[in-house]
Amino acid sequence: MRSSASSYPNSNHQKPPPLSPYLLSRLRDYEHRHKRCDPLSEPFQRYSQELDRVKKNADSASDCRYIVFTPFAGMGNRMLALSSAFLYALLTDRVLLVDFDPSMRGLFCEPFHNSTWLLPQEFTFMDRVKSREFKEVFSLGNLLKNQNQKLADVTSLLQLDLSTEYNDYDKLFYRDETQELVKNVPWLVLKSNQYFLPYLFLLPCFRTELDQLFPDKEIVFHHLARYLFNPSNQAWGRITRFYDAYLARAEQRIGLQIRVLDPENYPPSFILPHILRCIQDESRILPRLQRNETTTSRIGTSKAVFIASLFTEFYSELKDMYGEETASVAVYRASHERNQESYSNSHNMNALVDIYLLSMCDFLVTTQVSTFGYVAFGLAGVSPWFLRDPRDYERNPLEPACHRAVSPEPCFQFHPTDYDPIAALHRGAAGPAPVIMYCEDAIWGFKLANMMSF
Repeated sequence: MRSSASSYPNSNHQKPPPLSPYLLSRLRDYEHRHKRCDPLSEPFQRYSQELDRVKKNADSASDCRYIVFTPFAGMGNRMLALSSAFLYALLTDRVLLVDFDPSMRGLFCEPFHNSTWLLPQEFTFMDRVKSREFKEVFSLGNLLKNQNQKLADVTSLLQLDLSTEYNDYDKLFYRDETQELVKNVPWLVLKSNQYFLPYLFLLPCFRTELDQLFPDKEIVFHHLARYLFNPSNQAWGRITRFYDAYLARAEQRIGLQIRVLDPENYPPSFILPHILRCIQDESRILPRLQRNETTTSRIGTSKAVFIASLFTEFYSELKDMYGEETASVAVYRASHERNQESYSNSHNMNALVDIYLLSMCDFLVTTQVSTFGYVAFGLAGVSPWFLRDPRDYERNPLEPACHRAVSPEPCFQFHPTDYDPIAALHRGAAGPAPVIMYCEDAIWGFKLANMMSF
């Protein structure tokens, strides 16, 4: 429970908009509850011992109810899912605990003052929870499939699968009647790798509360992420040293996050010309240089370009194009790993550093449907330019190379498909207007919005 240097210098780079008074009040209430029920508390010690019996007993009817988050996939997925889990804990008066594997240790400071959100390493019960046999008996989806309608009377623990791998029974989580069934179960164990938060706004049982918490629906992740994620002192030291050395002096900072999903068919050499069209023609963030022209002769303001990509070709080409650091455009990178290794601690540390450096930029160009990019522009509170899918460049070479998002809210890509609230509104369905729109980069997905957009 060390103090975090990152809690304060963030505001020196970009000051986030203020939290609503109601959200601030609910966060203070949550912090008191977390301290009362965290893994260092007497209630946790008592109730965690009862888990070995799994069946609910009378003594478990406590005001300490938990949701344990088990992250997986890449750093962007983990941060998006964790922010969603925290909002769910806030809405349901639960305490959020995290079951971090070694690849996540030492990346973040504790978010709640004088308490911990880390599940103790000696809490071996989680080994049983992760087994296939345990899931078959205690997963919410399986219990609903078997039409068990009295969950709180059956078990003290439920597994929730809200990942991209979930099935139709798991998706029944997104119903008011299911929320009523699970609200008194003391322990929920959540598996997720996606930003499922937007769908909570579609549940009538949460809608009134969410409207009070977030009057502005387009910066929900921005507020939650700025509150919840504080890089460790080691990570923050690397971030601020790089920023102060290379980015702070520039009058404009431009972040490029480039993910290459199919390097065999669409290598960097294929993607780079389209990136240049985006930054030089569509967004006009950087100038198009003529042969033998220097950046100094064209640009009145100094610009720093920060590149986050597993492929060094983008950095090398742009650095060669725009010259050395003495010119008006300087190009930088902080890491240069060729492969994504989501279960490597050093790789995740580098990813976290890249995400926060991107979030300190004034303009962002990101790869569409990239959760890494979602977190970066969400933290920044900046609406990004989305690079199109390389396959689109082949099919429609004359179309713009990128397009601007309307807000910095991330996309919920793999939502339940049995109900489309936007289509329902088209049909004249009754009820409150959905506060969502189709995602700009993934038209099958939803994202939060202040105004309906069709």
